[in-house]
Amino acid sequence: MATISKEMLISEVLDTDQRVVPVLLNAGMHCLGCPSHQFESLEEACAVHGIDVDALITELNNTINA
Repeated sequence: MATISKEMLISEVLDTDQRVVPVLLNAGMHCLGCPSHQFESLEEACAVHGIDVDALITELNNTINA
C-alpha cells in the first residue's frame, strides 16, 4: 500500500499514481507541469498555494488506496 507524505516531491507524488492528478488540480495546484515540481515538496507547494497540506494528504492517500 502506497502512502503519500508531505515531504515527498511533487514529482514523486505524481509517480505514485496518476489518479492524484485530478485531486491536485481540484485543490488548486495547477503547477503540475511547472519545473518546480521536480524539487518542491508537497508541503512547500501547499504553502505557496494556500492549501491545507494535511487535508490534501488525506484526500490523496484515500484516492490511491481506494
